[in-house]
Amino acid sequence: MSRSSHGIREYKSIRRIRGPLMVVERVHGVAYNELVEVEDDSGNRRLGRVIEVGRGFAVVQVFGETHGLSTGATTARFLGSAYTYPVSIDMLGRIFNGVGEPIDGAPPPSPEDTLDINGYPLNPYMREFPRDFIQTGVSAIDGMNTMVRGQKLPIFSGAGLPHNKLAVQIARQATVPGEAEDFAIVFAAIGVKHDEALYFREEFEKSGALDRAVLFINLASDPAAERLVTPRIALTVAEHLAFNHDMHVLVILTDMTNYCEALKEVSAMRREVGGRRGYPGYMYSDLASIYERAGRIRGRKGSITQMPILTMPNDDITHPIPDLTGYITEGQIVLSRELYNRGIYPPINVLMSLSRLMKEGIGPGKTREDHQAVADQLHAAYSRAMEVRSLAMIIGEAALGPDEKKYLRFAEAFEQRFLKQDFYENRSIEETLDIAWEVLSILPESELTRIPDELVSKYMKAVG
Repeated sequence: MSRSSHGIREYKSIRRIRGPLMVVERVHGVAYNELVEVEDDSGNRRLGRVIEVGRGFAVVQVFGETHGLSTGATTARFLGSAYTYPVSIDMLGRIFNGVGEPIDGAPPPSPEDTLDINGYPLNPYMREFPRDFIQTGVSAIDGMNTMVRGQKLPIFSGAGLPHNKLAVQIARQATVPGEAEDFAIVFAAIGVKHDEALYFREEFEKSGALDRAVLFINLASDPAAERLVTPRIALTVAEHLAFNHDMHVLVILTDMTNYCEALKEVSAMRREVGGRRGYPGYMYSDLASIYERAGRIRGRKGSITQMPILTMPNDDITHPIPDLTGYITEGQIVLSRELYNRGIYPPINVLMSLSRLMKEGIGPGKTREDHQAVADQLHAAYSRAMEVRSLAMIIGEAALGPDEKKYLRFAEAFEQRFLKQDFYENRSIEETLDIAWEVLSILPESELTRIPDELVSKYMKAVG
């Protein structure tokens, strides 16, 4: 049975309900991604969207619990539009659940516009190349793996590592130097536990960072299907702030592994043939539909920078989730379990980390003239120091030469002075580079082969 009114089509011909999926028969004129309102026999309503259309049937993904829904007493209303979400600059300072409903006790903000959560196609010609420095206050990122406006720079972590702590620190400290008043954070927690959600809320409120942030919190106890819309709603808000209010927006998505697990779960319920390790074959394009919403648009002042965070199952960087993420994004920040076990926070493995767009955002007029040379020298020297450490474990430190012993001292100073910093320590880029020169001063000047002599004379003299 069906009724139609003003483009809304109503059906009670529900054939099957399986987990978050509902199959509706004898439908007509239904479109992929169309928004659906699902009502049970008690009048309770929840939203869904069409994820598959066939001859005379549609598969609806329901956002919310499907317990209690029966095939004979459930109504599906196809609303004739895509999943849209009301957005407003008044969302800054607010906390929402995974489907965008306020959970901070205040009423919904007055909408300025209603946008499709899937975003709108962007002409590649209108994309501006990512550039200009974003300061996170974390030396290992700012000094050696610099993030620039419009970039996609993920954090690859592991179970038990402090990626949530680092995410909160970056959200609290991140800014575009000189334009702090136009900088905002959109923070989406995906599939997190209750204690993690409480931690995020308390840290944002305590630090005052909530005033310039929008939080979306999807709990692990929420239906898996909701995790698939949380990052898209967050990015929709980010696009409104960036391109309608000229703000520079940093979007932090944690944990994208929970998102991918939800994608896998829904795929299994649809009985799709799995790809690598059971994940759907379209996971690459699905992740790209999220990550590629970062960037800058020609003629617009605002920008969207993304920092997705994911936990690598079994610390395996070749796992499909980090592997596909690495193909789409422009580098990665990798957390080290070995550094974490030695009490170093943040435990960033700079030798495995990379920011492919770093050169575009540093140098004279952006950070400092010595930035690139110092970063190159730190990479080279720390890599050499790791080799010397391995050698010392075999032959003993006493058998090393004088320069090799200096590399060991450099490695210790680099980890304890440069990498290691307090959770509430917000370093400027000048402070980061000055600390870098301090640790490099341990090495003979003849070893500083990556830095021009004039920069060595200028900055080493200041250290001395």
